[in-house]
Amino acid sequence: MTRRTQSIAILAVTIPVGILWRDLHLPFFAWKYGGSALWTVALYCFLAALAPRLRPATIALLSLLLSALVELSRLVHQPMLNAFRETIAGKLLLGRIFSLKDIAAYWLTVAVLFFIDRSLVSSNPAQ
Repeated sequence: MTRRTQSIAILAVTIPVGILWRDLHLPFFAWKYGGSALWTVALYCFLAALAPRLRPATIALLSLLLSALVELSRLVHQPMLNAFRETIAGKLLLGRIFSLKDIAAYWLTVAVLFFIDRSLVSSNPAQ
């Protein structure tokens, strides 16, 4: 299975699970940071599917940067942006409330994904 195919398959599972995550009535820590981890998995896999020839380190760095930028964007308040954040798509893609703990959750998830991705790519160099 190619890296692109793997990434798309993971996305196909992660996105619906992520959408349903908030309705699972989990303990707060799992509810809050599990959702952040799923969002990060989707971001990483989206980037890997979009550019499967990029090295895992490059995808990880892009994921770190983009996740932090999305979180920092929550500090920007403009009427159109705030209106978008109130939509379902806005809540799922951008979120609403800034949290440094979310950045930590994103970055921890990226680190785990990097090591998994690196081991998969190195075990299958034909990708």
